[in-house]
Amino acid sequence: MSELRVRFAPSPTGYLHVGGARTALFNWLLAKNRGGTFILRIEDTDVERSTKESVDAILEGMKWLGLDWDEGPFYQSDYFPLYKEYVQKLVASGKAYKCYCTAEELDARRNLAMAEGRKPKYDGSCRDRADQPDDQPHVIRFRAPQGGATSFDDLIKGTITFPNEELDDLIIQRTDGTPTYNFCVVIDDATMRITTVIRGDDHVNNTPRQVQLYEALGFPVPQFAHVPMILGADKARLSKRHGATSVISYRDMGYLPEALCNYLVRLGWSHGDDEIFSREEMIAKFDISNVGRSASVFNTEKLNWLNAHYIKSSHPERLAALLLPHLSIREVSTLNGPDLVAVVKTLQERAQTLEEMAERAVFYYNAPVAYDDAALAKFDKELLLAVFTAVIEKLSSTSVADESEIDALFKTVCSENSWKMGQVGQPVRIALSGGTHAPGIGEIVVTLGVEETIRRILAAREFVAAK
Repeated sequence: MSELRVRFAPSPTGYLHVGGARTALFNWLLAKNRGGTFILRIEDTDVERSTKESVDAILEGMKWLGLDWDEGPFYQSDYFPLYKEYVQKLVASGKAYKCYCTAEELDARRNLAMAEGRKPKYDGSCRDRADQPDDQPHVIRFRAPQGGATSFDDLIKGTITFPNEELDDLIIQRTDGTPTYNFCVVIDDATMRITTVIRGDDHVNNTPRQVQLYEALGFPVPQFAHVPMILGADKARLSKRHGATSVISYRDMGYLPEALCNYLVRLGWSHGDDEIFSREEMIAKFDISNVGRSASVFNTEKLNWLNAHYIKSSHPERLAALLLPHLSIREVSTLNGPDLVAVVKTLQERAQTLEEMAERAVFYYNAPVAYDDAALAKFDKELLLAVFTAVIEKLSSTSVADESEIDALFKTVCSENSWKMGQVGQPVRIALSGGTHAPGIGEIVVTLGVEETIRRILAAREFVAAK
């Protein structure tokens, strides 16, 4: 094991979204690549918004993606005594102080600062206050350096510098005694010995404050890598209005975890012109230095292409098991009907998602109750009746075992009646599935079985005859 220690630290105020999942993936890959440790920490200090349901959704999403953690999950809410201890250390050393300014006073000062064209930051009114009574409502602020600058070397963005005069004295403990986010993160990362922090670049502005806290407490400052945001097609930050952003939603829409992981790793990271990576290849090739500085645009068509690739290359037995919930939603029972693995084999070359595959599998278990009128209208009624009759007679008098024999049977029907294959195959496909978007005739007949095939063609013939 190397000394590398990374973490993924989601806030349990909602589901695991794709941006968070990519951050988790980058951390996980770096740990795996370097033989380091991947830690899962739940940042649940926002008591009002944090929920068990969100925690469960995050854990479920991580497990579905296969992002196993080496330590944790740890919960910030379990460490409140530790945070208080470090707050008091800063107060005792003069690096933090009590602030008694009311919300109304702070608002008035901010408004005045903006009116005068100044930055609306805390003006330090209590910074050098001599008396520090405990019996009055107060927050505790960090005594930030007022001169100079705070810099850090970002592994993705390069050196980033903030003038200290732009940063005010950060509140590290609220009036009710609860610690604030930026303070908790520093204590957690330091005590968990995190060496590298990979997170979204919406945290860049938090980093100088955190660096100051590390230094004030005498902790080593970890390396930082801020990953650019994921954007929607309109170049705005990815959100619900762009479609699904929850990892579990993608599972429910029929995406495979390896497809989503492959897609997410390519949102910002590259290895030459390669597009498809197995999990082992991602681990072997991942390097944080190959993450770009520009935001990435989420492209559903590209995800669909990758998902289709993984569906084609997956074992039919696995796909059959994954397909069951999608069929259940459609109230389709596979107990009476063809073997689901056999059904999958006829569909996996054509499906982009499991949802699409499930929709196309329905006809195997539920015989058509209606037919594509527009498709049937392309054929003369007398031709349809003749085709159905000829195929029924040929199937009834022939013992068939595989697709090649079925294909030969249909060629015989065509030659004996001087019909083209399109005049026979398409009407039979409609009879068997209700429409034209179905696998090849040979695949369908072998999968359904001759008896069920004949029954369905008989039903279609009766339908056409009654029109």
